[in-house]
Amino acid sequence: MTQQGVRWTADQVLALAPDAASRTAGSKLGAAGPWSEAGSSDEGTVWGLCRGSGSRPYQTVIDIADSTGPAYTCSCPSRKFPCKHALGLLLLWTGSDGSVPRGPAPDWAEQWIKGRRERAAEKGTTDGASGTASPGDPEAARRRAQRRAERITAGAAELEQRLADLLRGGLASAEQAGYGMWEETAARMVDAQAPGLAARVRELGAIPSSGPGWPVRLLEECALLHLLDQGWLRRERLPDDLAATVRSRVGLPGSADGPPVRDRWLVLAQYDTADTRLTTRRIWLYGAEGDRTALLLSYGAAGRAPELTLPVGLAFEAEVSAYPGAGQLRAALGERFTPPAPARTRPPGLTASQAAARFGEALRADPWLDSHPVTLARVIPTPDGDTWQLADADGDFALPITYSLLSRPGLWRLAALSGGAPVTVFGECGHRGFTPLTAWPEGVGEPVSLC
Repeated sequence: MTQQGVRWTADQVLALAPDAASRTAGSKLGAAGPWSEAGSSDEGTVWGLCRGSGSRPYQTVIDIADSTGPAYTCSCPSRKFPCKHALGLLLLWTGSDGSVPRGPAPDWAEQWIKGRRERAAEKGTTDGASGTASPGDPEAARRRAQRRAERITAGAAELEQRLADLLRGGLASAEQAGYGMWEETAARMVDAQAPGLAARVRELGAIPSSGPGWPVRLLEECALLHLLDQGWLRRERLPDDLAATVRSRVGLPGSADGPPVRDRWLVLAQYDTADTRLTTRRIWLYGAEGDRTALLLSYGAAGRAPELTLPVGLAFEAEVSAYPGAGQLRAALGERFTPPAPARTRPPGLTASQAAARFGEALRADPWLDSHPVTLARVIPTPDGDTWQLADADGDFALPITYSLLSRPGLWRLAALSGGAPVTVFGECGHRGFTPLTAWPEGVGEPVSLC
């Protein structure tokens, strides 16, 4: 059952918005004015009628206790999930003015709720039955995997030759050749079925002429790409965990084959990154009982938000299974035993110097790691010339804030939350600096998402 006595915060609701426009529009509908027949149940559902431009109000229903995060339906024509009406209804529900009282659901809401939960039960039964079905032809699967490995090996060997040609001709030739050279090489890696190598080649193409010191950065990234190539070409000699990491970095799909770990998981951060083809959602979890951190990845086609949604600051009891690989924190979400509910849990924090050391330790397991999740305790956001840093309140060490974050509103939310006083900050610590994702004030207080 959903803990109806403990409501979500407005920030947790707005974190569900698929884009900034939906966030703004939903905020405008978070008042009682346009709503009628709004209500909620102990089973974790919220419903209401929202007055729109037409003669009939929009029927909006939300299942907060859904196993993959809140589920929504609305009779409006919007193709966004959640739509502005669902966001507005959730914002209305978070208030304490009695606008969304508890009570029985009307027929139009009850039909959707009942149908959804019946389909979920049928799916669970079907999945259980399919788990005993005979697998596909293992010999055919082995041959497909072997053919793909051969293509990747040919691509890695070709990439090694191209890196050697670049270094032989001098890094200045990369600036003169332009981006076309890198895009052509990346296309060759796509043909070799090595999307991980292709992505790293494209990143190389953005470095020349990118500012002072670009030759050093290009050389560093070429060295890491060479290391990954060599790791693939010599994977049979690597320890199993490191070989699994190499396969993942090259772009081979893996499965979460680790044993299920049950814990009470706190949602530390959620944010999306997008390109022309795919939206990737990263959700960081902290297991309070096992003192462990896990990363969930969810994907959506271009222009559509991924389905899995877990607002920051909520906690739930569930099982997760780890993906293989040294230093890999990615996991798959398994069975959930409780719906997400607000929690006062915070992960234990480190000093800035301890966080830097933790990232160094992670690099030993995965040399291609860009960043590592850490929580900083008692740090103060401090301007440093044209940049900012997170300085230990009780020490003399500081971590620079990632340069790309300086123009985003999250930095100013962090500075406002601190006001010159120490705060606790969760984020990703890497070679480009520290990227703050969530912050808590000293003492008791709700988490603030900085994404």
